[in-house]
Amino acid sequence: MILYGASGHAKVVLDICLKNEISIQHILDDNKEVKTLLGLPVLHQYSNAIFKNNRMIISIGNNNIRKKIVERVNAMYGMAIHPSSVIDKTVTIGEGTVVMANAVINSSSVIGEHCIINTSSSVDHDCFIGNFAHISPKATLCGGVHVGEGTHIGAGAIVLPNVKVGNWCIIGAGTVVLKDVDNHSKLVGNPGIKI
Repeated sequence: MILYGASGHAKVVLDICLKNEISIQHILDDNKEVKTLLGLPVLHQYSNAIFKNNRMIISIGNNNIRKKIVERVNAMYGMAIHPSSVIDKTVTIGEGTVVMANAVINSSSVIGEHCIINTSSSVDHDCFIGNFAHISPKATLCGGVHVGEGTHIGAGAIVLPNVKVGNWCIIGAGTVVLKDVDNHSKLVGNPGIKI
């Protein structure tokens, strides 16, 4: 596996890979000041040849940056799923996605590509998570929730059943989302209000 990104998020992805006995072939980062990640060397210059026989995970928390890298780099993508996560057998998970420790994904949910389902988050039955979305630690999506592409659901936020959250939204930490949210919206508070 190749990890693209050597920040704090990458430390968690690296840990998940190691717990699953997935060997890390290379760690890449565009920031030349980053020399190592948990003692492993970080490359700043590389050719496309390294992507040929390895799968990659973009280990960067920023949704926009993950999308830009996918558009720029021609690679095969893997996924990283923490062994303590609970994922129903009917769940579909797209390539490039990471599922962190103690996350729960229930029956018939669909998780897109290059998503982050973060520590102790809960995705209930029949949810749909669009590509490049991030469900933060301890966020709760009730049944039938739809989260659009690139949307960030903040830590501890709650989205009520059957609510649709549009593309590239930001739902603040602890926000309670009671009704549908338009694309590119920012919501905060309980109940969530648009800012």
